[in-house]
Amino acid sequence: MEKFDRPVKMPIQAFDSFIGGEDPAHASRLARNTAQALLHRVREADDPEVIERTVGYARTNGLADLAELWSNANPHSLAGSLWRLYLVHEAISQDPETSSYIYRRGAAVDNSIHHIVAGAVEPTGPLEIRTLTETIFRGAFHGDFEDALDRAAAFCSVMSLGSASIAADYETSNPERAAKATRRSARYLGFAKDLSASARLWRRGLLD
Repeated sequence: MEKFDRPVKMPIQAFDSFIGGEDPAHASRLARNTAQALLHRVREADDPEVIERTVGYARTNGLADLAELWSNANPHSLAGSLWRLYLVHEAISQDPETSSYIYRRGAAVDNSIHHIVAGAVEPTGPLEIRTLTETIFRGAFHGDFEDALDRAAAFCSVMSLGSASIAADYETSNPERAAKATRRSARYLGFAKDLSASARLWRRGLLD
């Protein structure tokens, strides 16, 4: 589940528990500048090879490098949005089997259009869930950034519903597992709200 060509410096448990350190002013400026430079240069290059290297950066170099730059950025900023996109992408890539199960559980109880906006192929297995998140993430660097944020937000909403559904299953029989699923549901829901807010800011030209 966590095997890569090079060691991952920050395990995917970061999705559930990572908080981060202090957020001094210079770190905030660094996050802003690097996020802007990365997004705009990759989009302007319009080179598939550059896009693939950028999307796969965390898998090659580990999440710690990106966390140092972006994890403490304002959630409703470009850096904060890119950090969330990277973290969700890596969470799914490391465990597509469990992730696809959570997604299917969420889609089954989703009474909104989130699963439609996310755009997963049904039935959504490990291959389909990885393809979906890679497509969404790649779209941030090649295509409509607003659409990538909206789809990522919808995806996280479905994952939140799925995690909550699983938590309900184990509430009595396995409280520890239920608590873990509940925390993951809350984490995904927070990401969904943050990414949706960022999409609205991007539409208004205010995501900085």
